[in-house]
Amino acid sequence: MAKRALLIGINYPGTTEELKGCVNDVRRMYKCLVDRFGFAEEDIKVLIDTDKFYTQPTGKNIRHALSELIKPAKSGDVLFVHYSGHGTRVPLETGEEDDTGFDECIVPCDLNPIPDDDLRDLVEPVPEGCQITIISDSCHSGGLNEAKEQIGESSNTTMPNREPKVYSLEFEIGNCFHSVFVKLLTFFGIGSSQEKPREIVEAVERDEVVKSRYLPLDSFINLLKQQTGKDNIDIGKIRPTLFDVFGEDSSPKVKKFMKVILTKLMERRNDQSTLLRKIEESDLEYMEQKLNDEHYGGESSNGLFPDRGILLSGCQTEETSADVKKKESGEAFGAFSNAIQMVLSKTKEDKITNKEMVLRAREILKKQGFTQRPGLYCNDHFVDAPFIC
Repeated sequence: MAKRALLIGINYPGTTEELKGCVNDVRRMYKCLVDRFGFAEEDIKVLIDTDKFYTQPTGKNIRHALSELIKPAKSGDVLFVHYSGHGTRVPLETGEEDDTGFDECIVPCDLNPIPDDDLRDLVEPVPEGCQITIISDSCHSGGLNEAKEQIGESSNTTMPNREPKVYSLEFEIGNCFHSVFVKLLTFFGIGSSQEKPREIVEAVERDEVVKSRYLPLDSFINLLKQQTGKDNIDIGKIRPTLFDVFGEDSSPKVKKFMKVILTKLMERRNDQSTLLRKIEESDLEYMEQKLNDEHYGGESSNGLFPDRGILLSGCQTEETSADVKKKESGEAFGAFSNAIQMVLSKTKEDKITNKEMVLRAREILKKQGFTQRPGLYCNDHFVDAPFIC
């Protein structure tokens, strides 16, 4: 039986949205996997953004590392993934359906986001008889996959006033700009605002600095502007901008969206009643070539998260997770990741089930004054299975 793990910690150093505890979460979990669960050091891949000697947790590198984790897996193997970093929410594309009205995404260090659909597709090839446990200590992490909700309120939560405003393609056609990508941006029909999250974390100790691991959409856009040097990015231009900047390394969902846009453009290229004729033939041919390239041709899977997948989320879909730094000691950590370590330290060498882990972590966080509620998402037979292995 092989045991292999991927640990991802992103602090976003030097940015306005810097976190303090994510890399520490990874270091603590690394030691825990080796000392308690018997993982070999060479079988643990670490991606952090505070040390250039490590592989950087970019969108491309995270996807590749997940693929490399799963590719050699066989029945009986144990796989483990821990993510600590920002989470964000991107309004859905026109015609998409989601209980929350948004795409929940993790935010790599290069701001090339990975939506929950992509994560599900990446882990879907896990073979029968192999289990993969995922800890997501980020915001809006509840329901990152479509596995059964065992502990949590995410699937039952109504989300008032979060219905994204949509614009028709015809309306957007009248707003073409100066380049092929900017011209295509105007066909991205989604909302113009996003609700700010309610503050849910309250430190009961005066020596704690608590920051949400939620990256509001406007903050994400500002960081993306700094990263790309593009000042004309707004909510209606996120996916096309990501395609422009990251190309073949962008999310399959982004590429799929752009392919739909190209199809619509091609259907209307001979329509003299629109402004599409102003888009040069070379622009359309360029987009067609890029999107038909083998790097862009893949379609996302429609399958559900595999039955062997187990997700422990730091909070519910509508909640945010806390990043904590002790003023006096300087110790920093994710509240949920720290609660997991506390549970393990109290049980010592005893086995603890996935259900017990989440329930005890909830109790710890509540006593500490945090209102985030961790969740458990998995098949019924994993509820009382040992945590990790």
